[in-house]
Amino acid sequence: MLRLPIVVTMFASILVSCGNVTPTKEITSTENKVQDQPYPMQLTEAQWKERLTGDQYNILRQKGTEPAGSGKYDHFYEKGTYYSAASLQPVFSSETKFNSHTGWPSFSAPINSDAIRLVNDNSDGMERREVVDSKSGSHLGHLFDDGPKPSGKRFCMNSAALIFVPEGSKPPIASK
Repeated sequence: MLRLPIVVTMFASILVSCGNVTPTKEITSTENKVQDQPYPMQLTEAQWKERLTGDQYNILRQKGTEPAGSGKYDHFYEKGTYYSAASLQPVFSSETKFNSHTGWPSFSAPINSDAIRLVNDNSDGMERREVVDSKSGSHLGHLFDDGPKPSGKRFCMNSAALIFVPEGSKPPIASK
């Protein structure tokens, strides 16, 4: 009998997850339109595998998604900056982080408009906006229109795609 509440809870978390929300509206010019230029950071797959952990590689380079509630930054609220584990560039600030109750770390805005690119993602039978690192094109997560005001945006990220650096500390020098 205890299995039924567990199954119901798991099903509910899937419904509100990053992968199952209404698609975002058209991106405006102030929200970083998809750019057609190549990414400045170009590595071979062998170089990526050497640079990243297995989990990082799966998410950043193969567009994987960590299970809901499993990421270390889901319920994490220290002040600081989140860097892309691929390029080591800053992508989000703790100032825009909020609890979306989805099981993934969520932000209302990137650290600046040049830190990310938005890419159409029609995988898994859904229309979504993929959020990628602007230097390497590596998958960070997805963007949805169910975030807090004033932006209404929810940048739903994977913890393994990010490296957190506490306020006042030096930026990361390695992904692993």
